[in-house]
Amino acid sequence: MSKKIVAFGASNSKNSINKKLATFAANQVKDAEINILDLNDFEMPIYGIDKENDTGIPALAQEFKNHLKNSDGIIISFAEHNGAYSSAFKNIMDWISRMEGNTWENKPMLLLATSPGGRGGQSVLDIAVNKFQRMNENTISNFSLPSFFQKFSEENGIIDEDLSNSFKEQLKIFEEAI
Repeated sequence: MSKKIVAFGASNSKNSINKKLATFAANQVKDAEINILDLNDFEMPIYGIDKENDTGIPALAQEFKNHLKNSDGIIISFAEHNGAYSSAFKNIMDWISRMEGNTWENKPMLLLATSPGGRGGQSVLDIAVNKFQRMNENTISNFSLPSFFQKFSEENGIIDEDLSNSFKEQLKIFEEAI
């Protein structure tokens, strides 16, 4: 039986390196059916309680949530905007957190981050790991890839041996949980 993996880059950039990393990671899961989401397909009004009270939860939020529900595991690679989540991701998270009280459906998660810089989005990844551990009772593994353009190849994946080994360790934790 194949595992269903939903993966996305937490960015609305059309050329998101985080979407590339999330796609790469999802494709490393053995015997998996992969569903790659694009946050641009889920653009909604900025969350606010007044909007929710006036118009309810948008259909796009429910659609996004259904992708999570219908998966066995979730892979997210975070873009770092000023040290935190991108506003595109944060808005989707705000909307889906208002449904059924379980934002991530207690699915195993592999949280990733990358950037062109030497810290590899570590600040946003730290925020996500800390927050998600309180929002999800299942396994959460994580990995940061610094210097994306020097250490990642679309043909070969992570080309730095130490980083590749570290990634494989975190992927194994994720795979064993799904």
